[in-house]
Amino acid sequence: MLGRKGDERRTLRERDLAPPIYGYLHANGYEVRSEVGDCDIAAVKDGELVVIELKRTLSIELLLQATQRQRTADSVYVAVPFPPGGTATKRFRRLSHLLRRLELGLILVSPSPVAPRMEVLFHPMPFARKRDTRRRRAILTEMAGRSADFNWAGSVRKPLVTAYRESSIFIACCLERYGATTPARLRSCGTGSKTLAILSANYYGWFERVERGVYALSAAGIASLEDYAQLSALYRRRLLAQEGGEPDRERPAAGG
Repeated sequence: MLGRKGDERRTLRERDLAPPIYGYLHANGYEVRSEVGDCDIAAVKDGELVVIELKRTLSIELLLQATQRQRTADSVYVAVPFPPGGTATKRFRRLSHLLRRLELGLILVSPSPVAPRMEVLFHPMPFARKRDTRRRRAILTEMAGRSADFNWAGSVRKPLVTAYRESSIFIACCLERYGATTPARLRSCGTGSKTLAILSANYYGWFERVERGVYALSAAGIASLEDYAQLSALYRRRLLAQEGGEPDRERPAAGG
């Protein structure tokens, strides 16, 4: 049965999507014409021009065509088959969100010869962009927690230098310089309010508790200072500057 469904999808033509849409438009009092001025389906009612573009899948080409039609039509819909994975998949939800942002309507069609049907999932509506304040705040907080740009956009298979990793490296540099010490001593160096949480969680395995309330650098922590040599050098200079040694130099350039 899986093979048969796949064969049906491969042989499906755009014109197979049209019959249930024709029926719906006629039933709602529209005058319908096909293939008018590059439009797959054009429908008119009370002076309102509605255009529907047919495609076997949601694609960039379909979006390009549909947005071009918005120059002349009052409302533009895209019509595609019901998605095989259903409408609850993450990908389909994202595509639906994109269509709403473009102020396009979406029609889903089941062109079965036995019982063809269609569903207007949503109509074209003005889109009011809502800002995700929680994610925005998280991005700004993460940016503020990084001292410089130690990542390179587009990199893969390379650990990112996050604000959390930066804080861990700073703590590691302090332990390297001063030896086993307390979270309070580390905070006095500027490691921040999350110092104890980072030491306790020991997410990277860089620290070890040598006695109650006292932490030291592990072998993995020592190696991490070489793995993130540029960042380690920055914090070593900062610690030296705090002690009245050479001044803290300018931060490295982005992408370094």
